[in-house]
Amino acid sequence: MLTSLSGFTAAVIYLGGFIYLLRQLIKGSDFNLPLLKILATIALALHGLSTTRLLFSANGLDLSLLKTVAFIAFVINLLAFVSGQKKPLHTMYLVLFPISAISLTAALTIPSTKTAAFMSPYIQGHILISILAYSLLAIAALQALLTGYQNWQLKHKHQNFLMRTFPPLQSMETFLFELIWAGEIFLSLSLISGFLYYEDLFDQKLLHKVTLSLIAWSVYAALLWGRHNRGWRGNKAISWSLVGFIAILMGYIGSKIVLEFVLV
Repeated sequence: MLTSLSGFTAAVIYLGGFIYLLRQLIKGSDFNLPLLKILATIALALHGLSTTRLLFSANGLDLSLLKTVAFIAFVINLLAFVSGQKKPLHTMYLVLFPISAISLTAALTIPSTKTAAFMSPYIQGHILISILAYSLLAIAALQALLTGYQNWQLKHKHQNFLMRTFPPLQSMETFLFELIWAGEIFLSLSLISGFLYYEDLFDQKLLHKVTLSLIAWSVYAALLWGRHNRGWRGNKAISWSLVGFIAILMGYIGSKIVLEFVLV
């Protein structure tokens, strides 16, 4: 009961915050940032409570797709909220709030497709590191899309309601690469811990995920090298970051969809 109540309440607050922010931006009016932070804080607390109870059951750790996505959405929101205390990142809420509401509702209403299982602390640590890596790189992908949109708007000398909320383009790109650096570090730790703690990381059920994760790691490594040595920026940097995230998305979400919904 507590799980459902906290989850659905968080979803309602997310949608309320999204509608409020969107209306204020469209009208060109200033929005109440402290109010938005209060709404985000309450929603995050309830979201975290709900997804933690969904994942950690009496029968072990439930890593079914929808519950895991809801938890990743929580981590992404939390990271965006913390980073937003020093950077104007409230534009991200236009995407993150509705996605969080939808993922939470789906996790609470659709039955699990995977049986919960007890895992060693090492495997649980590996899973937590992996989720942090995916979350950071997901925020980086969203930041890349926003940066690309801003770059396009500036080149075409447009100025719509979203553009008025963006920080300078250089600040957007700097934050993008900060996220990619952090995501690449956690992705490296995820791959290393996977090789250490899984007896057969190249098992048929994991091969697809591992291969695409290694491809994503290579793409991000090349991007960071190009940024440092060649000064890559703009559309090239955005394109490489999105390619890396697509590989991560296909490796994790794609493999889970196949295992939980296709091969049943």
